[in-house]
Amino acid sequence: MLPQEIIRTKRDGKRLTTDEIDQFVDGITSGAVADSQAGAFAMAVFLRGMDTDECVALTRAMTASGTQLHWSLDGPVVDKHSTGGVGDTVSLMLGPMVAACGGYVPMISGRGLGHTGGTYDKFESIPGYRATPTMAEFRKVVAKVGVAIIGQTADLAPADKRLYGVRDVTATVESIPLITASILSKKLAAGLDALAMDVKFGNGAFMATVPSARALAQNIVGVAGGAGMPTTALLTDMGQPLASTAGNALEMAYAIDYLTGARREERMHEVVMSLCAEMLVLGRLAPTTAAGRKRLQTALDSGAAAETFAKMVKALGGPGDLVATPWKHLERAPVTQPVFAARSGVVTKIDTRSTGLAVVVLGGGRTRPQDSVDHAVGLTELAPLGAATGPDRPLCIVHARTEASAQAAAERVRAAYTIGRAAPSVASPVLERIVASRR
Repeated sequence: MLPQEIIRTKRDGKRLTTDEIDQFVDGITSGAVADSQAGAFAMAVFLRGMDTDECVALTRAMTASGTQLHWSLDGPVVDKHSTGGVGDTVSLMLGPMVAACGGYVPMISGRGLGHTGGTYDKFESIPGYRATPTMAEFRKVVAKVGVAIIGQTADLAPADKRLYGVRDVTATVESIPLITASILSKKLAAGLDALAMDVKFGNGAFMATVPSARALAQNIVGVAGGAGMPTTALLTDMGQPLASTAGNALEMAYAIDYLTGARREERMHEVVMSLCAEMLVLGRLAPTTAAGRKRLQTALDSGAAAETFAKMVKALGGPGDLVATPWKHLERAPVTQPVFAARSGVVTKIDTRSTGLAVVVLGGGRTRPQDSVDHAVGLTELAPLGAATGPDRPLCIVHARTEASAQAAAERVRAAYTIGRAAPSVASPVLERIVASRR
């Protein structure tokens, strides 16, 4: 069938067959489908949607467009994916923690874009760390250490890479079927047995409202199950930065503090433990999430999780003593500056997206995929909702390359914070758990 006929079928609101979807994805991969046709297809899906069976077919076709990993290990192969946010350092701790409990975590991460940070960028802040190893080395480290966190590779789901590039310039990024297929095709290609999804909501999230986040989570869980990968999703709050730190090297040091027990902030700990526990249950390493939490806490308290992190860093070329002496290796920004609110009071609201963009202003993020990143800059000691502010209590500390960039970031942070008299009520960062419904 011609590509334009497949586009016409979806444009007119009709279901596509698995064969039609396979043909179109093959054309995207080979180049037989032009960018204009891929864009038209994306717009047709954006406007007309896809049912679960269509979305499963699209996911499977994109998975099959490139290399698919297969593992022969003595434990479950599990991973998690987050829809992104500010101060979201979860992956850095989660992978080693689950590996220390007997799971295998082949985590293929992305770069940051816009106001959201990227796990790939955080690991690139470690001198010598090979964030883009060969597939053979990736497999070797996963098998030996239990976890390897690397950057995206062109070998996995190349059809998704091309379609996403088209979606980015055709205002079709927000399509739930296309988001679902994009996420799951790469995870299925990585050979996972199961997946935990972290779907965020709030003013710093891609899906700003709870209903939109819930709809995405339900679709992902349903399609993943249909494609043979058991998945559980948690809805988590991004109405404020998850951690008090944002910025690549700074978040790496924050993660090390968490793993070693030097500092574990309550909100971050709840999200990390919740997602890890879901992974242990999905991988049948724990009968319940409560049992999983106990096992994870033991891995933290015994030092096993921190040791696993250190082994992963060393195996991928980083310094063997990073956990013991992080600031011996991580770059520090030369300028630090506290940011004070215009008046004393308590934090009643945070524009989380603007807070993340302050890191971009400093050079710690990117607005285009080709932009370079300054790993040393960022924000620390970010005041959470309900925190008191005043002349001796700053909103945050800016870490900058220059005085001018520090000042620009400070102005953006100051504008992002609303100061009032009464502290707002702050709910648990984990709102809801979504599992597959029986069909």
